[in-house]
Order: sequence, then structure tokens, then C-alpha cells
Amino acid sequence: VQLQASGGGLVQAGGSLRLSCVGSGRSFSNYVMGWFRQAPGKEREFVAAISWRGRRTYYADSGKGRFSISRDNAKNTVYLQMNNLKPADTADYYCAAAEQWGTTMLADFSSWGQGTLVTVSS
Repeated sequence: VQLQASGGGLVQAGGSLRLSCVGSGRSFSNYVMGWFRQAPGKEREFVAAISWRGRRTYYADSGKGRFSISRDNAKNTVYLQMNNLKPADTADYYCAAAEQWGTTMLADFSSWGQGTLVTVSS
């Protein structure tokens, strides 16, 4: 599946953004979808994931209570709603697709979109 992320931008601390990722090619609903992020000088890290039909989700501790992942398989799209953003959330955000549930490992996600930059000012 090919993935295209969008929705990044500059926002003040406390603000919100919604990222989108559109998939094309092989059936989007066959994949667990995830979001990762990579801050300057840091390793890419897991943010959130959602199951094939959207019934289950899990989050990294950094985003619990502030981030919400969802998907619309009819639109081949996964979303990441980010609220109460903090300067520490500044990063390139990547969507990714996996065939297995329950993993946060980069190597388990076989398809990646390009990053979309989120910058949170203090």
C-alpha cells in the first residue's frame, strides 16, 4: 500500500492539529495503521495504532489522553487528532501500515508515507 500523509503545520502550545494519511494500492482495510514521529536528532518512535476495522487502538504514553487515532476505510484514510499540543510534540509525523496487531516496532510496519512536519511553538 502506498501512503500519503498531510496535515502538519505550525501551531501554538495548547492548540490542535489533525493529520491525515491516505492509502492507495492494495486494500487499505487489510492493514493495521500506525503513526510514528521523529524529532530532530532523535530516533523515530511509535505514537499510535489502530486495528483493521478501527475497533481497537493503542497509544504511546506520550500521547495518551491528548491524541486520538481513527480510520475511515471507505476513504482509505487514517487520522491522528492531536490536542493540547506541546513543544515536545514537534517532529516529523509518519503514517505506516502493518499486517500484525499489537506491535510498536518500526520493522513490523512494511509501508511508510512521507513525513508531515508538526511544529509546536511555546
